[in-house]
Parts: sequence; C-alpha cells; structure tokens
Amino acid sequence: MIASMTGFARRETTGDWGTLVCELRSVNHRFLEAGFRLPDELRTAEGELRARLARQLRRGKVDCTITYRRPPGPGGALEVDPVALERVLAAVHVVTRTLREPAAAVNALEVLRWPGVLREEGGGGEQLLAAAYAVFGATLEELVAARAREGARLRELLEQRCAGLEALVADVRARLPEVQARMRTRLDERLAELTASIDPERLEQELALLLQRLDVDEELERLAGHIGEVRRVIGAGEPAGRRLDFLMQELNREANTLSSKSQDLETTRSAVDMKVLIEQMREQVQNAE
Repeated sequence: MIASMTGFARRETTGDWGTLVCELRSVNHRFLEAGFRLPDELRTAEGELRARLARQLRRGKVDCTITYRRPPGPGGALEVDPVALERVLAAVHVVTRTLREPAAAVNALEVLRWPGVLREEGGGGEQLLAAAYAVFGATLEELVAARAREGARLRELLEQRCAGLEALVADVRARLPEVQARMRTRLDERLAELTASIDPERLEQELALLLQRLDVDEELERLAGHIGEVRRVIGAGEPAGRRLDFLMQELNREANTLSSKSQDLETTRSAVDMKVLIEQMREQVQNAE
C-alpha cells in the first residue's frame, strides 16, 4: 500500500517530572529531511529520535517539536554543569585568542545562558528521557497511520484514473480498423482523380508503408503495460513515489506519440483526454512516499 508524505500527529503525556507535548508534521520532499526543536533537557536524545524516525519513514520533510513544562511548585536548586561550562569556556578562549580580545570581555551571564551550562536539579533525568522516547514513538505511529490513510485515498484516485485510461485505450483500439479502412478509401478516391496509370503492386507497398508509419498498436500496448505496472506498484507494500513518477513520464510520452500519429479526430481527442488524466495522476503522485 502506498503512503502519502503529508500528515500531522500530536501526543501529550504527563508525569511527576512534568508534561511533554510532541508534534510531528510532514510534507512532500524528494528525500527524508527531519528537523527537531527540542528543549535543553532533551538535546542529547536527538540522535536516537532521528534514528527512530528514519526506521519508519522513507521520504518527506518532517518537523518534530517537543515542548517540556515542569511540574507546578517550587523549582529545584540551580547547578552548573562543569563539563558543558568547560567546553564553552574553551571555545570562548579560542575565539578571544583569534580576535585578540581580552578574556575579561566574556560576560558570565551570557555563558550561563548557553544551552546545557545551567540546569535545575530534579529536572526528570532518566524518567524524562524515557517519557520523551515513549511519547515520540506514539506520535510517530500516529503520523504513520495518518500518512497511510491519506495513501489509501491517493490509491483510490489513481485507480480511478487508471480505469479512465484503460477505457480510452480500448476506444482507440476499437476504432483502428475503421480508421485504417477510411484512410484506404480516401487514398483510393484521390488516386481515382489521377489520369496517370498506377502500378497496383507499388500502390500496395506505399499503402503498407503509410499504414505502418501511422500504426499506433505499439503505443497502445505500451500504455496498457504502463497502466498495469501502476496498478502493481500502488498495490505493493513498499514506497513507490519515485517509480510512479517515472511511470507518469512514460505514460505521457506514449500519449504524445499517439497524438502525433493520429489521423483521426476522435483518436486525437482521446489522446488529449489521456494526457489530462495522466497530468492529474502526476499531481497526485507527487504526494506519494
């Protein structure tokens, strides 16, 4: 089953450590691109969250936002993380030495504002991290389900367009004998107007060459084959957006060739209708994972 690349999911969880709210939004994209906005308490979890996201999704631009609210009541004591402080001061030392600025120019409050330097005791620790993984996992499952539901609607639309294309192909195929007979009659009428003698054998050869140049059986066969492949792809259980995009290009190429070879008004109209359906499918396919 194909899945859509657009979706939204939101989950909230509460415990002794406070409240976590996770939101996931995804839109169309050629590849998988994830952006995370996390509170300072969960910055260390970004790598694991990215890995979990990549295991579930293949394509799409995904924005993840996790907000954290501490429990009501008096907060814990503030403490400085010595490791984070040492890293920040080392970076400041490199910058001041490069710029030849005095070290006294460093403002202590600015250092404390750096993420991770100042923390509050009782911030949740491992419990908060476990809760973040859990709420992210639940939100991700909800997003995958939403994309699957949208994908089911997308598949239904593609099926309808495939049925429409098949009907047009059948109409053109059914008219081929009539078109060929009409072309031969028209040629005979023009030849009858000529006074010069014509070799019947040479006439048959030229007529055969003309019909061969205007023959669209091969295009109709390819159209039918591509339609069948579209149906197979949208029924498979793997991401199919790129393959479907390629099939739309092939369908459009065959419809254009059919239109250029057409010597019949009804066939030309059918080719135009095909291109309209293919364009509608192409717009839908842009949303497929």
